Amino acid sequence: MVGGYGTVGGALARLAAPSWPLLLTGRTPERGRALADEVGAEVRRWDLSGPEPFSARVRAVIGTVNDPEDRVLRAAIRGGVPYVDITRWTARLQRATAVAAVHPPKAPVLLSSSWMGGVTALVAAALAAELGGASAVEIAIRYDLKDRAGTDSVEFMDRLGLDYEVTEGGRRRMIMPLTGAGYVAIGEHRTKVARIDTPEQFTLPLVLGVDTAITRIGFSANSSTSTLLAVKRTGFFRWGRGDRFEKTRRSMLYSPGEGGSALLRIDVRGRAGERRTAVVKDTAGQAHLTALGGLLGLRRVLGEDGAAAPGGVVFPEMTPVPGDVVSALEKAGVEVAVS
Repeated sequence: MVGGYGTVGGALARLAAPSWPLLLTGRTPERGRALADEVGAEVRRWDLSGPEPFSARVRAVIGTVNDPEDRVLRAAIRGGVPYVDITRWTARLQRATAVAAVHPPKAPVLLSSSWMGGVTALVAAALAAELGGASAVEIAIRYDLKDRAGTDSVEFMDRLGLDYEVTEGGRRRMIMPLTGAGYVAIGEHRTKVARIDTPEQFTLPLVLGVDTAITRIGFSANSSTSTLLAVKRTGFFRWGRGDRFEKTRRSMLYSPGEGGSALLRIDVRGRAGERRTAVVKDTAGQAHLTALGGLLGLRRVLGEDGAAAPGGVVFPEMTPVPGDVVSALEKAGVEVAVS
């Protein structure tokens, strides 16, 4: 597990330890000793920013931190072992797909970076299967500012100055982040949300054939969302790009607390206009739900649900057994209300 003792990595290690022997890696192994002792894992150094080679005999690899040079991806492909990645934003996911096209993997490469480790895409695929197909998927995220979070959790702040491609009404077009602001009821919370670049907006049209895929995000304090929208109107996310303003951008949202809840709403419209809505709530927090998405990915690429994913690149929407997704989440303590 690369990044195996960070915020999400630690949550995933605790979920995975009862099922498999674990090797945790990162740039500072001393930080992972206590967790390794707790879950009975081995911990070793692997600094993805450096050129040092790394070798290990493993059944599968999962990445819970950024892999900017595709070192983990390439190592998994060379070793012929299944690989799950839950950390890539859309452009990096597209690059990983290109790398895998040039160096075709024999084992599954599951790029599961849609929100919460692929959970949004898994639930969307399950709802679409109930409807016999889908024409549109809309996702609304309530980001809890009081929750525990790793530094990578607000990486999306670095992309708020970059236009991105979406599919709407069967046509592709470029849009600006933080547009289309409005209010959505996410559970019992009336949440102000605006558009954000997430990988499922790229993969859902490819896999499910939907004509429209939209993801919006809002924060547990609507005032924080309003402030972010006001900052966007100044043009800061355009002229404030790059390393110089990175700390400033991330400090706007990175103030992790002691704990909160993950809360999502997924709306799916069928081809005949019928609808399904799922509200997903994890009181154990956003890191736990992301880790759970990673765990489901590991089980899938290892064939432990009875149907192994095929070799080559796959996305979460391609891998679930649709009827099992909601029950798998509920067994892990996640509340899923489908209407």
